[in-house]
Amino acid sequence: MAGYMIADVTVTDPEGFEEYRKLVSATIEAYGGRYVVRGGATETVEGDWNPSRLVVLEFDSVEQAKAWYYSNEYAGPKEMRHNSATTNAIFVEGM
Repeated sequence: MAGYMIADVTVTDPEGFEEYRKLVSATIEAYGGRYVVRGGATETVEGDWNPSRLVVLEFDSVEQAKAWYYSNEYAGPKEMRHNSATTNAIFVEGM
């Protein structure tokens, strides 16, 4: 069953975040992941959720998504993101 990581990212340091963006894709690909959504326009149709920058990553499973997230390869870029953005993120099983 596919696994997804869904994140709502608010960039607080654009220059630092740009450095993160340069590094993160290779770590995602190394774990078989791919971007489904990466910061495109959003439109709220119900509720009051108004994401700043929505990102959806797809992996073969939630376990694979977690393996990437907690990996040594992603540790450095993740710290860069923590220093340049605030993020709300979840793992979710797909179909």
